[in-house]
Amino acid sequence: MEENKKTAVIIGAGPAGLTAAYELLVKTGVRPVVLEADEMVGGLARTILYKGNRMDLGGHRFFSKSKVVTDWWCRMMPVQGSRSRDDILLGLDDKELSPGGPDPETEDRVLLKRHRVSRIFFSRKFFDYPISLSKATFSNMGFIRTVKAGFGYLCSMLFKRREQSLEDFYINRFGKPLYKMFFEGYTRKVWGLHPSNLGADWGGQRVKGLSVWAVVKDMVGKKFGRTGSGRQETSLIQEFIYPKYGPGQLWETVAEEVKARGGEIRMLSEVVGLRMQAGRVIGVEYKDATGRIHTQECDYVLSSMPIKELVAAIQDEGKPDEAVRIASELPYRDFITVGLCVRKLKILNETAIKTWQNRVPDTWIYIQERDVKIGRLQIFNNWSPYLVNDYENTLWLGLEYFCSEGDALWGMGKDAFVRMAVDELARIGIIEREDVLDACHVRVKKAYPAYYGSYYKLDKVKDYLNGWENLFCLGRNGQHRYNNMDHSMLTAMKAVEAIATGSKDKSAIWAVNADGEYLERRRP
Repeated sequence: MEENKKTAVIIGAGPAGLTAAYELLVKTGVRPVVLEADEMVGGLARTILYKGNRMDLGGHRFFSKSKVVTDWWCRMMPVQGSRSRDDILLGLDDKELSPGGPDPETEDRVLLKRHRVSRIFFSRKFFDYPISLSKATFSNMGFIRTVKAGFGYLCSMLFKRREQSLEDFYINRFGKPLYKMFFEGYTRKVWGLHPSNLGADWGGQRVKGLSVWAVVKDMVGKKFGRTGSGRQETSLIQEFIYPKYGPGQLWETVAEEVKARGGEIRMLSEVVGLRMQAGRVIGVEYKDATGRIHTQECDYVLSSMPIKELVAAIQDEGKPDEAVRIASELPYRDFITVGLCVRKLKILNETAIKTWQNRVPDTWIYIQERDVKIGRLQIFNNWSPYLVNDYENTLWLGLEYFCSEGDALWGMGKDAFVRMAVDELARIGIIEREDVLDACHVRVKKAYPAYYGSYYKLDKVKDYLNGWENLFCLGRNGQHRYNNMDHSMLTAMKAVEAIATGSKDKSAIWAVNADGEYLERRRP
């Protein structure tokens, strides 16, 4: 009963924040008050609606090595066991699909089973991602490149580099020629820095066990029928689940559950201050849509706001100068997506996968071409046919650009940016300009915590934050760690466990995705 009187302020209504709110209500009885600066829930996993088309910012495959997370998703929204619109259009029989479960044609809250296809577009040709040792790969690379790649890989096996940078990480796993072809240029697009200037930590958390050897083992395993996802590298998965109307639909569902159970979500509420007393947070100040400042008293604070902003908001006269400086200099990478509605693509499906009107089956395509700025192309028709207003007659694309707030790309006006994006896709032969029907433009700040600069002194900031007994840091920006959605959710679950048990030890929260083995081998 005493616990029911307690309040937790949760900063941010993204995957970490909403997971924390739900878990608090289910497992502790602590009342969550969620403060969200945006007008939508979901954070980086929200879904943008534009003229009947839905856009997934960044692309969110629902796949996890954690059974706890997978079961949590499926409790919120059941998995499809019947036909979806693309199956009907292709004339596939119900017997070809899994029996039972909700029918997405008649029910909305459904997780669709999707086939994963991602490829690299390089030298105006398609390559499998991750790189496969297939006849098509060798044919597209050509004899000389193939021989160089083979010798380069052998050298990488015999002479290992000391992994001081992301460049070292990739060369150790793929060899220098393959690194030069498929990793160097794309990594520079994403981060704005050469891989030699980025920490190997990023590879350990995002690429994990992926290498040429991992690809070989995966191929052999499939040949002999061993496809269990429990041991499969995340980058090699073949199937995933996905909400019918995009990832934002799941988080909108969770938000409704939180409110139905007595939690509170306050939108357009920007946190501007944390009041501290005797080693604890006693209140959170936030600004509403009118600019008025409010204070919410609290017993706990669970923060997914960027560490840079969190440290600045803490009202503590004894705040260490070094921690303040390190936090203020933490690097981020920002993100712009152009949503493009087109009649058709110039590229056709040359895979064995059956598709409507012979469209390419890719969920996204990594654009490795060095003469364009676009980094990745999403084809939303292939994530879910229900994301597209006119699935039969149009394709709904997401053109992804990586930038930094204040640079030339970030400062470019919407119309000029859209013109550039259309010109780039036309230049590399993916569309014709005259097939473009409509476009929208979305900018996202601090989408990617970066691993360089003051990041390598983050432990000093972490020690300072952990010193506040009732303050818990969650999620991607809350920990300045390039977490996937499931990692962010696990940080929230670990924080709620600490609150439920009264533990002051926060090491388990920070340990999520802290090394390449956390979700690969350990089962929560």
